[in-house]
Amino acid sequence: MEDIDFSSKEPKLGLLSSYIRDRRIALELCPTSNLQTGIAKIYSDHPIGKLAKLKFHVTLNTDNRLMSNTSMSHEMQECVKSFGWNFADLQTVTVNALESSFIDHEDKLEIIEKTVKPAYSKISAE
Repeated sequence: MEDIDFSSKEPKLGLLSSYIRDRRIALELCPTSNLQTGIAKIYSDHPIGKLAKLKFHVTLNTDNRLMSNTSMSHEMQECVKSFGWNFADLQTVTVNALESSFIDHEDKLEIIEKTVKPAYSKISAE
């Protein structure tokens, strides 16, 4: 975040942040764990919201669920509450996570197209 200038209406990316965003390098972010370790004081201060708006390839994670006492449902709820995320935003970070996973590319595409997107379409319609 130090390489991103938020002082104007249109944030300006530095060389490193541009490199990371433009190459879609995954940023595995764990808001609850990060709050517990002092990276942010409250959820709305966590950088995931700004990074997602800037189209970084962010993923939403729990880190160590037992140590952090959290779940994916909780992480998603906090992003909805703190950043105004909707189902499309949650689908994006879910797809980003799958795209960044260590499974065969064709398997990733199949899971995204046959499972993730239909599931989000269904819950969005309800």
